Amino acid sequence: MAESNVVRVGTRGSSLARRQTDQVMDLLRASQPELEFEVNIIRTHGDANANAPLAGMGLGVFVKEIEQQLLSGQLDLAVHSLKDMPTQLPSGLSIGAVLEREDPRDVQVNRWHCPLSDLPLETRIGTSSPRRASQLKHNCPQVHVVPIRGNVETRLSKAQGGECDGTILAAAGLIRLGLTEHITEYLPPQQFVPPPGQGVLAVEIRDGQEFISHLLNTIEHSATRRAITAERAFLETLGGGCQVPVGAYAYAEAETLILTVFIGSPDGKYVFRDTLHGSIHNPVELATNAYEALVQQGAGELFETARTE
Repeated sequence: MAESNVVRVGTRGSSLARRQTDQVMDLLRASQPELEFEVNIIRTHGDANANAPLAGMGLGVFVKEIEQQLLSGQLDLAVHSLKDMPTQLPSGLSIGAVLEREDPRDVQVNRWHCPLSDLPLETRIGTSSPRRASQLKHNCPQVHVVPIRGNVETRLSKAQGGECDGTILAAAGLIRLGLTEHITEYLPPQQFVPPPGQGVLAVEIRDGQEFISHLLNTIEHSATRRAITAERAFLETLGGGCQVPVGAYAYAEAETLILTVFIGSPDGKYVFRDTLHGSIHNPVELATNAYEALVQQGAGELFETARTE
């Protein structure tokens, strides 16, 4: 650490990112009241190119610049939305803690406040997520998907009938920002499968930081760690990124881990889903079984395409 009892924290500058960072710092203060925190706001490549399509920007566009400062010793830890993190981290970095998961579901917001099944023909639903677009096109062929980018507040504004008639967002972001009054419908995760890690905050650290690592043990949530290990292991079968239509959501019931996975074509014509059960002690094996189950359904070509993009 730069100074005794001062922990340097890196985060993006959006209101959601700062709220999430505050949440992590509050939990750490509860266990170590004497600590002080220095928050460093870092503009990432994804933030600087807010109008460019995410699908063409590569992996880690919301974390790379933060990770560079973490590796250089300018930061002691960084707070991320786990779904923004590729499965392969830079050498020398690791996920020091994951917090207990917030609501993992996607939600839909539209100006008529009606469920997806009742949306009028040619309704414009805005999203820049290939996963959301694929599932929308498959489940709701009457809607027209249009690309939109921006932070949560920006996308909510665009969904009021300007650029589009509605949008799909992560429930967790709206909950953390206190904006749940905008939610029209919560989408069941077994039917509208979230991305790996949705709703989870991850604290990334530099290897060898004994004090920071010990500190983060106080906020680690083991059940969430098992779930996201399965989800990210499934994502790893595609090369570790989220630029293709893919989803994975796991949760535990007693000693059983339940994993729902999805892969689809960008146009929504081909969609493959499955739900598998396994031991909470073998999340990677469960992810491998899920991958093999989708291949058996006929998704092999989509997996191969995903690995080359």
